[in-house]
Amino acid sequence: MPLTFPTPSAARDDLDGLLLLGGQPTVENLVVAYSQGIFPWPVPGWPLAWFCPPRRGILRLAKLHVGRSLARAQRQSLWRISFDEAFGAVMRACQAQPRPGQDGTWITPQLVRGYEALHAAGYAHSVEVWNGDELVGGLYGVAVRGVFAGESMFHYQPNASKLAVLALAEHLRARGATFFDIQQLTPHMVALGAEEVSRNEFLALLMEEQALFS
Repeated sequence: MPLTFPTPSAARDDLDGLLLLGGQPTVENLVVAYSQGIFPWPVPGWPLAWFCPPRRGILRLAKLHVGRSLARAQRQSLWRISFDEAFGAVMRACQAQPRPGQDGTWITPQLVRGYEALHAAGYAHSVEVWNGDELVGGLYGVAVRGVFAGESMFHYQPNASKLAVLALAEHLRARGATFFDIQQLTPHMVALGAEEVSRNEFLALLMEEQALFS
């Protein structure tokens, strides 16, 4: 049976929105978690931790900002962009991507197995950016009940991950989505128009978006 999560309002804000400890990142647990705005984030020395933070990063598709240099790079790029062609390779590239200010990665082997199973079940997806046969950038995330939650991205060439975000945004907009969850703000995403909202505002947006696809 999947985990039973406490209501997100019970999250420990003094612990970054910690909601539950324990369980495994199975398909069932991940689907239940993401449908409620909850995600796993491993903490060294703890059982698997599940969070719904007090502040949440989102990108409203109507507010997507494409600067002139990025728009030019998008027009001139000869790279090929694909969806779900190399999920495992994208996730492992994200796992290996250096993160300034971080010691190691939160993408543990346990999570790799869990999200690869989630991908096989049709809930986890990747965007790939190719230079010929070489994977030069991409991202992966989870789509449950019509809402996409971006998990991580990587790039080996300038603008490669940004072009993956633009391709994802176009895909989601074409399907009727209004935003996607980025969990935590980064300068990279702020430059694209991302913002931070409260937990309550995020959960209201989540319910509205899910209603569009119910």
